[in-house]
Amino acid sequence: MSEDTKVHAEVREQFGKGFARRLRAAGKIPAVIYGHGTEPVHVALPGHQVSLIIRRANALLELDIEGTASLALVKDVQRDPVRQIIEHIDLLVVKKGEKIQVDVPILITGEPFAGTVANLDATSLAVEVEATHIPQNFEVSVEGLEEGQHITAADVKLPKGASLLADPETLIVAIYVPTAEAAEETTDEVSAEGEAAAAQAEEGASE
Repeated sequence: MSEDTKVHAEVREQFGKGFARRLRAAGKIPAVIYGHGTEPVHVALPGHQVSLIIRRANALLELDIEGTASLALVKDVQRDPVRQIIEHIDLLVVKKGEKIQVDVPILITGEPFAGTVANLDATSLAVEVEATHIPQNFEVSVEGLEEGQHITAADVKLPKGASLLADPETLIVAIYVPTAEAAEETTDEVSAEGEAAAAQAEEGASE
């Protein structure tokens, strides 16, 4: 945890779309906190600060709710489908030392053998881990791997105290050689993009 995740939450007793719009116009985000058998608490969060924090998957907030400290995991973020403005956030109360179930993103590192491609089949991995020790991602190295080689969930190195929830045989990454047809399609796409860029440049020069 860090100072950046300490967030002051204002309890709100007004609801409805109109009030939510006014909150967002004031730079705040409507949110609800629930879990551990407690009644849901409706709050307003500082928009800019929280927007930065939730760029990370499974973000954990250290909330100050009218002087009471609480840990909460970001469970759901609702955004405007067009403008992508955050409209509402659902937060789950967690306790230090408590283990929770989360999906952690997979990050590929390294380069496979020349002429091959690493296909990411699963973008995240379900694990059980301490709420205050959720990894930002799982790094999976494909350095030097050759055609036909693959990485499964069982091959992913988990941090101490974490346990795998996904099927150990779940395919994470497969290494293959692109077919001539696929390679040709890729070449055509690159050529088309190049021609479009050149056309745009010519239009810009003639204006």
